[in-house]
Amino acid sequence: MALFITLALLGTGGGNATGMTKSVHAQAGELSRGALEVYSATDEFNDGDTLYYAHSAYMIYTLKGKLFKNVENHISRSDEIPEVVALPAGSYMVEARSERDGYVRVPVVIKAGQRTIVDLDLAE
Repeated sequence: MALFITLALLGTGGGNATGMTKSVHAQAGELSRGALEVYSATDEFNDGDTLYYAHSAYMIYTLKGKLFKNVENHISRSDEIPEVVALPAGSYMVEARSERDGYVRVPVVIKAGQRTIVDLDLAE
């Protein structure tokens, strides 16, 4: 169900030895992270002239069941693009609402340097 798209990560270093050390550590932290984008069910919003369909919120849990992050999944009610969330590499459980099946829980693996895309209603 999850699709993987490679996300290019660019980092720069420079300056004195102290600056370079900090930069290397910052890059190492960035390289151990990936990203998640979830296409959840949408909610209709009528601003009077135009209909918008913002993606519904979802939750990310650790595999032990602890809530890791609550994601609004849109900036405003007229925003139709799902939010891209940076996460440490690892395995998670996403609980979201799909158009077809209502609330679902799906396992997700986040890989360092990659964007994981979950489309809950993608035909298999």
